[in-house]
Amino acid sequence: MTIALLRSVLGWSALLNLLLVVVWFSLFLGFHDRMYAWHRRWFRLSGETFDAIHYAGMAWYKIATWLLFILPYVALRISA
Repeated sequence: MTIALLRSVLGWSALLNLLLVVVWFSLFLGFHDRMYAWHRRWFRLSGETFDAIHYAGMAWYKIATWLLFILPYVALRISA
């Protein structure tokens, strides 16, 4: 695998992962009550707990995207 190919894969992976977070956030805002009712069938969650779980999940996903895709991409752009 060449550096150019690795850089391309990291860049596209970062974009796709950030797009997934945007879709997740949009669905969370648009269908919050339906999502909460759906999850409430399986788990006993308060509304605050449900919101906290989703926001924490989005935060961790964004952090992982930065650490695993964006920062290595930037490092390869600088070094190569």
